[in-house]
Amino acid sequence: MRILAIDTATQVESVALISEEELIAEYTFNCPVTHTKLLVGTMELLLRNSNLTINDIDGLAVSLGPGSFTGLRIGVSTVKGLALASGKPVVGVPTLDALAFNLPFARNLICPIIDAKKGEVYTALYRMDEIKGLIKVTENLVIDPMSLLNRIHEPVIFTGDGVKIYGMLINETLGGLATFAPAQVSTVHAASVAYLSLSKFKQSIIEDPASLTPIYIRLSEAEMKWRERELLTKVP
Repeated sequence: MRILAIDTATQVESVALISEEELIAEYTFNCPVTHTKLLVGTMELLLRNSNLTINDIDGLAVSLGPGSFTGLRIGVSTVKGLALASGKPVVGVPTLDALAFNLPFARNLICPIIDAKKGEVYTALYRMDEIKGLIKVTENLVIDPMSLLNRIHEPVIFTGDGVKIYGMLINETLGGLATFAPAQVSTVHAASVAYLSLSKFKQSIIEDPASLTPIYIRLSEAEMKWRERELLTKVP
């Protein structure tokens, strides 16, 4: 089974093609360029250099978030369009799951953190089990870093772009309990998205492309302002 997967949840863009046995190709860019300028061309290049076409793909996988609202919309809408045009099935994968999946041999608690702006992070806690694989300990959260750190009382490995911003705070608060994943596994890789989707494809747990939506967790800036205006108009 061949799966084409993408992630555009953060500034990093990643596109990968896998089979059940191996990673065929992956292109990952960490650059401040709008995903709309690179994504479709990168997918086409990856397929062409793999000597494959979309007809050779069995399924599509996409990182659903949380993350950048704009990035998520671009990624999800691109996959929706490709699925509707090609008839290929789609599976959505939470972005935090894919980040945690980069650390398959971690013995400690795993804590991916994505910068959510406004002094908050998107996060969840995970454990890696030798038999069951990745186990999600909490739901997806949007939380201020100090409140997150106050919940942790055991050795933990942090990963994600939030480490660059809050690494000093983490060290000062948790001391020797905290370790940090190396840079090469601290970004979402589309290959992780693809491999996490495999079990769902095998169980025929697929998404309806027409109703596929990102995982935002919190309201967008525009939605929050609209809510505020609504509340103000209801004040007697």
